[in-house]
This record gives sequence, structure tokens and C-alpha cells, in this order.
Amino acid sequence: MKIATFNINGIKARITALPDWLDEATPDVTLLQEIKSVDETFPREIFEDRGYQVETHGQKGFNGVAILSKRPLEDIRRGLPGDDGDEQARWIEATVMGDKRPVRVCGLYLPNGNPCPGPKFDYKLAWMDRLHARAQALLALEEPFLMAGDYNVIPQDEDARRPEAWREDALARPESRAAFRRLVTLGFTDAFRARTQGPGHYSFWDYQAGAWNRDDGIRIDHVLLDPYCADLLTDCQIDRHVRGHDKPSDHVPVWVMLDA
Repeated sequence: MKIATFNINGIKARITALPDWLDEATPDVTLLQEIKSVDETFPREIFEDRGYQVETHGQKGFNGVAILSKRPLEDIRRGLPGDDGDEQARWIEATVMGDKRPVRVCGLYLPNGNPCPGPKFDYKLAWMDRLHARAQALLALEEPFLMAGDYNVIPQDEDARRPEAWREDALARPESRAAFRRLVTLGFTDAFRARTQGPGHYSFWDYQAGAWNRDDGIRIDHVLLDPYCADLLTDCQIDRHVRGHDKPSDHVPVWVMLDA
């Protein structure tokens, strides 16, 4: 089963690029971030015509997450638990029925946190605390699950072409990295790092200053696997070539292949 995560940076802007990539990559499940659309105006027919079940958790103009699945989905939940007053659409989860076993998939768009210090950075860290709590609750079920999406965290210096440029940015601040490590050390596997080591692997290139042409990227889109899901991992890749297509997102897809 092929499961991908892709921050599309606006469904309207990616109305051609996203279907083109789906036709090329043929994922079973895709977790989308930054759809920037309310549920009612999401162009679901384009994806339903391709055989995808579409589940969205949208927000006008900002944020928004979705699941596209060619396999049956069950127990769909929207919104990260822990703060009933949080109106930002950043979390969606569901159980995907594989050929061999079900897998719980959680799609997330973690807050950016800039400028920091400040209330946006405080919100980011509080959101990561809630993510930690949700992860603990799912781990307690002792069933395969993954959490994938735009984490807005550069885990280590090797995950940036120019790490010195990010020292004071919320994506690489010590507090952000520590919260990410705290999450991973619950027992998760960073799927990409389980398959590929070393620097030079990125999932985001800014639109500004020719970042793509200079390969001035960062790796902030991650797939974390619980121990039961990690046992199913057969591959994980970054589709970096997508960044060179017409009207691309500033992110590219990351996908895992699971023996499920």
C-alpha cells in the first residue's frame, strides 16, 4: 500500500498539478495539507472520478487538510484533540483498509510558528504537546499507524542546505527540535531516514531567491511510523522532481510503501 503526504499550498493553484501527480504516482492514499478551501468548495469530483474517496477538514483561505483514498476509510476524525477552542484545520485521521491489515493514517499540518518568540511560536509548541498526547493515545492501541504531513520542523542541520540561515527560525529553533525528538522517542521511526542517510535530501524549496535552482532546500515533510507500522515499511522516497513541474507547490510529495 502506497501512502503519500503532500502540502499542495492551495487546491485552486494546484488544480492541474495535483491530478497530474496522482496519475503519475498512483498512490493508494494521499494526505494533503494547505488545501486552503472550505469543505463545500473543495473540487472533489476531480478526485472521485479517479476512484478516490475524499475526506476534508477545510478552512477558508488558510490551512486545511484532506485524505484521498482508493481504499475504504473508516472512523474518520477531524481536529487534533486537546483544545476545543482551536479553530485551525490542521489534523485529520482515518483507518485505511489494506489487503492484509488496517492502518491508521493521521494527516497533519503543524503550525509554522514564526515570528518567534511570540504567540505563534507558543501556539506551535502547545500544538506539538497535543500531538504528543494524541500519539501516546494511539500507541496504546498497539495497532499500525502513521503520522504524516508538513511538520514545519527541520530535525537536524543535515536536513537543510544552509542550516546557518535557519538558526533563529521557528522551524529549527532548539525548542521545536526538542519537541520533535520528544515525539520520535516515544517509539516512532522517521520513514525516510530509515531508508536514506546523509545530507542533500529536501522536501521544500522556497519560491523566493531561486531556491529550487540552487537546491537551497529543507526537509520538513515527514512520515513517522509506530513500531507496528515500521515493521511493514518497504520503501520511502521524496518525489523531488515534482518541484520542477509547471505551477508547482513549494513542497513535494513524500511517500511510503507498506506491506499492508
